[in-house]
Amino acid sequence: MRTLIPGRSRPARRAAAGALTAALVLPVLTGCGSDAATGEETGAAPPSSNAIAGLKKDPALAKLLPEEVRERGTLTLGASVGAAPSSYFPSTSSKVPAGQDVDIADAVGTLLGVRLTRQQASFDAILPALGSGKYDVGTGNFGVTDERRRTIDFVTYINDGQGFAVREDDTSLGKVTRLDQLCGKSIGVGAGTTFEATLDAEKKVCAATGRKPYTVHVYSDNGSLLTSLQQNRVEVVMSTINGLRHQAAQPAAGTRFLNEFHRLDVGFAFKKGSPLLKAFQAAVNELIQDGTYRKILDRWGTRESAIEESRISPPEQK
Repeated sequence: MRTLIPGRSRPARRAAAGALTAALVLPVLTGCGSDAATGEETGAAPPSSNAIAGLKKDPALAKLLPEEVRERGTLTLGASVGAAPSSYFPSTSSKVPAGQDVDIADAVGTLLGVRLTRQQASFDAILPALGSGKYDVGTGNFGVTDERRRTIDFVTYINDGQGFAVREDDTSLGKVTRLDQLCGKSIGVGAGTTFEATLDAEKKVCAATGRKPYTVHVYSDNGSLLTSLQQNRVEVVMSTINGLRHQAAQPAAGTRFLNEFHRLDVGFAFKKGSPLLKAFQAAVNELIQDGTYRKILDRWGTRESAIEESRISPPEQK
C-alpha cells in the first residue's frame, strides 16, 4: 500500500485514454548528456516543463527522507536515455534529455527538496550499480519483474510493458499472442531488458513444435535497434509498448506497431531496502493527487499507462 501523509486524501482514479502526442523520434546519441565512460554530468539539469513548473518543495514529504539526504540536498540518479516518450535527446545538439521519465523524476525531486544529479549510463549497467552505491536511484523504463525484485526495490510511476513492431510494409505478422508465432523470425531487443529475458526463457518453444527457432539480436541502444529493423537486418522488434506506439506514429520511422504482449509496472529502481522508498512513493502519489502526474502524461501522450497509486515492489503482472 502507499504511504499517506496525514491530512492527504487518496489519489484520483486512473484517467481515461488520450491520444498520442507527436514528437520526433531520435536515436540515442553516444556521449551526449554525460560522459559514458566516467558517468560524469556534462550538462545542467533540463529545464522544467510547463507541467511541473509550478511545483515547490513539500516539507511533509521531505521529512520522509533520511536526515543526511536532506542535509546534503542531492541524490545521484543513474539514467538510461533511450527513446521518446520515456527519455531521449530532443536534437543532435542536446546535452540533456527530455521525456516522461525526466519530468516525473524532476517533479519528485522538487517535492522532496533535493536535486537529482543525473549520470547517464547504459540500461544494463544501472541495476547492478545500485547495490554498490554508485547511484541512489535509477530510471530507464525499468519493468517490475519477480526476478528483478529479488535484488532490487521499485517505486512504481507508470504502467508500460512489452510489445512488438515490424516494418510498415511487412504484412507477415498480425497480433502476436504466443511466442511460437515468431518461429523462424529474427527479433531485435535491447541489452539487459525484459524483452531479451522473455525471449531467452522461451527459446525452446519452436523446437517443441518442430519449427525453425527464432533468433534474438541484442543491441546496446535504441538507434541501432531501429536502424536494424529499417534495414531488414531484423524482422521484428520487441520493446516498450509506449515507445513502439510513439515510434509508429512518426512517418519517418516506417514502422508498424503490432500489439501489446505483456503489461508491466514501471518504477524508479533502488538497492534492496533503500531508505528512500517511502519518500519517493509518497511524492509520486502526491503528483497523482494534485494533477501534475496527469499533465506530465498528457504532455507525452501516455495517459493510457497511468497508474492509480504508486506501490513499492508490487508482484509482477501476470
